[in-house]
Amino acid sequence: MVLSRKAQTISESATLAISAKAKKMKSEGIDIVDFGVGEPDFDTPQHIKAAAIDAINKGYTKYTPATGIPELKKAIADKLIYDNNISYEPSDIVVSNGAKHALFNAFYAILNPGDEVVMPAPCWVSYPELVKLADGVPVMVPSDESTSFKVPAEILKKYINNRTKAILINSPNNPTGAVYTENELRDIADLACEYDLIVVADEIYEKLIYDDTKHVSIASFNDNIKERTIVINGVSKTYAMTGWRIGYSASSSKITNIIGNVQSQATSNPNSIAQYAALAAITGTQQPVIEMVQEFKKRRDYIYNRINGIDGLSCVKPSGAFYIMMNISQYIGQNLNGYDIIGSVEFAQMLLDKAHVAVVPGQPFGDDRFVRLSYAVSIEEIEKGLERIERCLK
Repeated sequence: MVLSRKAQTISESATLAISAKAKKMKSEGIDIVDFGVGEPDFDTPQHIKAAAIDAINKGYTKYTPATGIPELKKAIADKLIYDNNISYEPSDIVVSNGAKHALFNAFYAILNPGDEVVMPAPCWVSYPELVKLADGVPVMVPSDESTSFKVPAEILKKYINNRTKAILINSPNNPTGAVYTENELRDIADLACEYDLIVVADEIYEKLIYDDTKHVSIASFNDNIKERTIVINGVSKTYAMTGWRIGYSASSSKITNIIGNVQSQATSNPNSIAQYAALAAITGTQQPVIEMVQEFKKRRDYIYNRINGIDGLSCVKPSGAFYIMMNISQYIGQNLNGYDIIGSVEFAQMLLDKAHVAVVPGQPFGDDRFVRLSYAVSIEEIEKGLERIERCLK
């Protein structure tokens, strides 16, 4: 019996795999400091939960339109004007089962077999797999600390050929926390227009930015780039709603129609109750978001300074999201605590087994010289975890 060859090429999510092992060890009574988590450790704000309860009590528990309830699509369109200076009609919005689903829909809508998607690396582990699921070919363009893990347009241009269909930009970035400047995005927009490419702009971390950093949407520059951009966003990270599974895409009507048709056959509508909760999140008070960002900034500053104070380790300061890439290159090729450190996978395994600290290997993100730490955990856990790492390396 020959099962799907395409499906068998898809790798398990490295972030979920390390999280599963850490949870198993915790269930066995082992005290694990888990830096692998990719979700805010804050509770969903009370007014959002209340809206979901109200939706249940009002009987909003039936099918909705496949692309989302009109009220939520209108709120998203208003948000895109107010926050991002992009004008979309509610009909240009498709509400999906999380931003990952919105990305899947986007790639499924635009790719034909063999089409290439250029993406700066390190990048989120699901991007290459989502492209492959849509019969596309992921093309990862390496970056490094010298550019704060950003890839300028002139470098991206070298990877463009007659098979290139799209450029994927994730800003703020998972796993690096990099945020592209307006000028950097304008250069990429010009490149996309010059070569007739689509831009998939994943902006799920847009509210989680620090210092004087400014988030800019690439689709906001002019009608040409807007017409060829698919904006991806959602409520998971901004409002601590990861389990509610509400994301969305905004694009030209031609692309939106395809996305809507695909979703109508694949999943139909996203969860009705979660849609009303998302409506409350987007239209309600943003104070919980402000408070969450302030706390993340404190943690970011601490973890950045602490890592750079440990012999053999280093990192660059992220401008957004809640991740930091820890450079472990000085330990590659060494034997640590009985483990031959060939790369980030062995390093992460060693830390989990010997220090009871979970980090995510950089290899599936596209750079084996790093491991990713999430600071979406309490400052006390961050302190404890980094103390354990330092002891382990000594």
